[in-house]
Amino acid sequence: MVLSLRTSVRLCLVLLLAAISLFGCATEPGKPAAADLATPYVIMGADGNAVARLLTTAASCPMITLDGQTSRMDVRALPATLPQRPTQSLPTLSKASAFPVLTCEKQLASSLKSASIDGRALPLPKADANRIVVIGDTGCRLKASDNAFQSCNDIKQYPFATIAAVAADWKPDLVIHVGDLHYRENPCPEGNAGCANSPWGYGLDAWQADFFSPGKRLLQVAPWVMVRGNHESCLRAGQGWWRFIDPRPLQPKRDCNNAADDDIGNYSDPYAVPLGSGAQLIVLDTANTTGAPIPESDGRFRQYLEMAQKADALSQKAAYNIGLNHHPILGFSSKQNADGKIALVPGNPGLQSVLGTAYPLMLPPRINVMLSGHIHLWQQVSFGSAHATQFIAGISGTAEDKVPLPALLPKGAMPAPGAIADQLSSWVDGFGFMTMERSGAEQWDVKVWDTAGQQMNACRVVGSKSLCEKAQVQ
Repeated sequence: MVLSLRTSVRLCLVLLLAAISLFGCATEPGKPAAADLATPYVIMGADGNAVARLLTTAASCPMITLDGQTSRMDVRALPATLPQRPTQSLPTLSKASAFPVLTCEKQLASSLKSASIDGRALPLPKADANRIVVIGDTGCRLKASDNAFQSCNDIKQYPFATIAAVAADWKPDLVIHVGDLHYRENPCPEGNAGCANSPWGYGLDAWQADFFSPGKRLLQVAPWVMVRGNHESCLRAGQGWWRFIDPRPLQPKRDCNNAADDDIGNYSDPYAVPLGSGAQLIVLDTANTTGAPIPESDGRFRQYLEMAQKADALSQKAAYNIGLNHHPILGFSSKQNADGKIALVPGNPGLQSVLGTAYPLMLPPRINVMLSGHIHLWQQVSFGSAHATQFIAGISGTAEDKVPLPALLPKGAMPAPGAIADQLSSWVDGFGFMTMERSGAEQWDVKVWDTAGQQMNACRVVGSKSLCEKAQVQ
């Protein structure tokens, strides 16, 4: 009897080889079994509307129970292997994207008290989100053009799974991901044990390795607000972004499948997520910005100007606004010059060149705080002027930056024109996550944690100003 069972399991694994890392075997055609289901997850969208998602190899979507009423989840995207399209990489280092799963979803009413799939409870939004985890840049970098191959097989050198588990133990009401979920773009070089046998490309297997599997514990405990990074642009993992992550309905042409439609697929409108007690998040899609000023003749100029204007209108709906985008507008990075000296590098010049034409503060004036990623370090910047305080949390898995930021700011240091910084705190070359805990109507206690759950720094946010205990985490 035991031998028969083992033989059956082996046969099932062979038949479903493309999906074994995420799923298992179906028992009956059209009837999902527990082994078929990935971890269900909940994503927050406009006005706090939440959507439950799940991926399955079954022939139909599973049943979901909402306040005791059971119905079938809706199909968001059918299984497909999408033809190879132009990517960030050379054609020889690109391939077709295989998605051998149904993406299933169900809108969740704001009045909902309970939700479950196959007996597993879903984390539902809270009226007041007072405890927030912030993570960013979580994928494992495999990029041939930079000869950058992170040791994805080493939990210490790629610790996203550890970070997700420790962050889950903090019991957040909400998780914010500030972008760049996917980094496994090109094949690991032969003989490199650190990343040997890693999936690569932009299909399900790479998404599973970079996000769904290591993030499992954190996906189970709270709803997520997702920011789109440049790694989720159409030239990269945009197909998976639209199938799996974005909270809005999937629309034809806004899916990154056809390069001719990238002017549609690379942009999306901002939206607000209420936090309760007069506060809200405003989510901005800046995935397709550039590292150089954007001329008015470039289509991105109009796109990002309209984005800022719509964010401005959204900001009127709440007394306190926290903006989310991937590319820091009011933060610094650093570089080491040929002479060995370290120089500060200002925020994203593409966005600044657009937003500065309409907003002297580079952002709508009612935005109090910005949360971003993209730079692989943790950072806080506060200003003597009315600029929003900036936090950067690109520390949750991707190989970290090494060049330190100064403990003391040079006189007149500005990450953007007119933004004279008077407070800077940083943690360079350290993996971890950030938390925000509300302590008043316009007050938040911010803490930074390492992979062991040890506190590395603590900051206080009041209005649009912030101050940290340590200027530089050693």
